[in-house]
Amino acid sequence: MERYQNKYRIPSSRASFWNYGWVGAYLTTICTRDRQCFFGGVESSEVVLSTIGEIADEEWQRTFIMRPDMNLQMGAYIVMPNHIHGIVIIGPNPFNQRTSDYTVETQCFASHPSCSTTINHFAPQSKNLSSIIRGFKISVTKRAHLIDPYFDWQARFHDRIIRNEMAYQTISNYITNNPSNWKEDKFHSAQ
Repeated sequence: MERYQNKYRIPSSRASFWNYGWVGAYLTTICTRDRQCFFGGVESSEVVLSTIGEIADEEWQRTFIMRPDMNLQMGAYIVMPNHIHGIVIIGPNPFNQRTSDYTVETQCFASHPSCSTTINHFAPQSKNLSSIIRGFKISVTKRAHLIDPYFDWQARFHDRIIRNEMAYQTISNYITNNPSNWKEDKFHSAQ
């Protein structure tokens, strides 16, 4: 196992063949620490946001306004009681020009790579999906700590590269219908 500064590293969950700054549509899921319900609850299949949930909603929308240089578009998203699902679309911009065997098909959907060259490297993240999520988490955390000093995020986030229009529609429907599928579990805290 590789070591970093003589300590074990947890391998990245990002696709090693992909640069997450490239043009593409990405599903992201960001969870609170221990899946605590800082963002609100679900009543009658509708999300009822807490004050921190409203902050998360505002900051998600601001994320796309604050980065005009990255040519971002916001797809479907939802703030759930203990997590956020959102589609981030990164359009062509000065930071993601590439010359490789990868191609991007219509509407920012990614095609499978035709080579196996490792693209993603362990290094500071800038102008890519990780930097977008990091900025979002920081801005929510700063504001949330004024309300609840115990607010915290899960260390990582989940992503999925959206490959085509059918996958995009399926994921958008999943996000929209997420409150209807909400099930109480042992991790939920009282609001």
